[in-house]
Amino acid sequence: MRPFTNLIPYEEALKILLDNVKPVERWEKVSLEDALHRVLAEDIISPINVPPFSRAAEDGYAVRAEDTYGAGQYSPRELQSIGEINTGEYKPLKIKKGECVRIATGAMLPEGADAVVRAEDTEDNEGMVKIYRPVHPGFDVAPVGEDIKKGEKIFTKGTYLTPSKIGALAAMGIIEIKVYEKPKVAVLPSGDELVKPGDSLPPGKIYDVNTYTIASVIRENGGVPVIFPYVMDSPADIEEKLLKAMKYDLIVFSGGSSVGDRDLLIDVVSKHAKILFHGVQIKPGKPTWCAVGKRMILGMPGFPTSCLSDSYQFLAPALRKMAKLPPKDRKTIKARMSRRIVSTLGRTQFFTVRIKDNVAYPAYKTSGAITSMANSDGYIIIPHNVDIVERNEEVTVYLWGD
Repeated sequence: MRPFTNLIPYEEALKILLDNVKPVERWEKVSLEDALHRVLAEDIISPINVPPFSRAAEDGYAVRAEDTYGAGQYSPRELQSIGEINTGEYKPLKIKKGECVRIATGAMLPEGADAVVRAEDTEDNEGMVKIYRPVHPGFDVAPVGEDIKKGEKIFTKGTYLTPSKIGALAAMGIIEIKVYEKPKVAVLPSGDELVKPGDSLPPGKIYDVNTYTIASVIRENGGVPVIFPYVMDSPADIEEKLLKAMKYDLIVFSGGSSVGDRDLLIDVVSKHAKILFHGVQIKPGKPTWCAVGKRMILGMPGFPTSCLSDSYQFLAPALRKMAKLPPKDRKTIKARMSRRIVSTLGRTQFFTVRIKDNVAYPAYKTSGAITSMANSDGYIIIPHNVDIVERNEEVTVYLWGD
């Protein structure tokens, strides 16, 4: 047996990991429909003005502002209506002195008009329109280029695309953009005991959980999982699959990272990459490791709760940096513990909880129980120098979210 002799603090392990992440620089073109949550690989310069014409901001009458000066409730100005323009229409109307045009919200302002009088400040009497309120030039008019000007840099390379930013691209008539490629992540589940869900389960075997949780975390954080066949507990098979995985951006093993005689993974990996750390002062997830060679390689524990917890704490932030995505904004709430929790001094613990009426109830069972995560709403962090969280003590709960 080879015991862990050099565990490092969680914060140190995360810093080492992120300091060695290399963002993906490849790019591809995607349609606007597929651009949500992607990252721009180019600056966006507007090819047009938005709006491309001056338009009415409200229903009313397009006028020359000077024709309304002096108007009042008891001394209205009268203008001759020469037509009507609805939203989306173009009519070659030209307003001259003493004239106006009925206009709908968003409709193109006719030539000669420089303001809009709201409908409620007017009275139409068979084409003669009484104006009861004066307006100044530009009143209730959205001028050409008010939102975006032609030639203006709207977004810079590296912008994370949200629904509102996609809306701005659409407003400029842009339908295809350059974005950075999603990192491709090789997922290598390790262990002779694993069986694919749906297959028959022989004695001594267990269904593979980690492949599916890891792949989900990868998709959730901007990557594309590439799932490999199960890695057997033999140096030859480990090395063969490791070398094939080197063509992808990141490699993730699950299992085979403990200290038993048959855990051969680290020995094989160390022939092709430098081990940055092996063993972290956390619970669950102590056997976590990281190596860097031609590619970054992450090793997750085999127990499902440990594996998924570590995927959130290590894989997700590393992948988001690789994909040039902003860090995950983890929502938190305050709650009070339902009972005393005893932790392990010297190890940062990610303790899963359920929330009801602002009370945190323990959800953690064991590292091998996936329901420790599935039946929880989030987790609390118990620092490495704290061994007891008292009943009714206020804690910060990090919610899983979507």
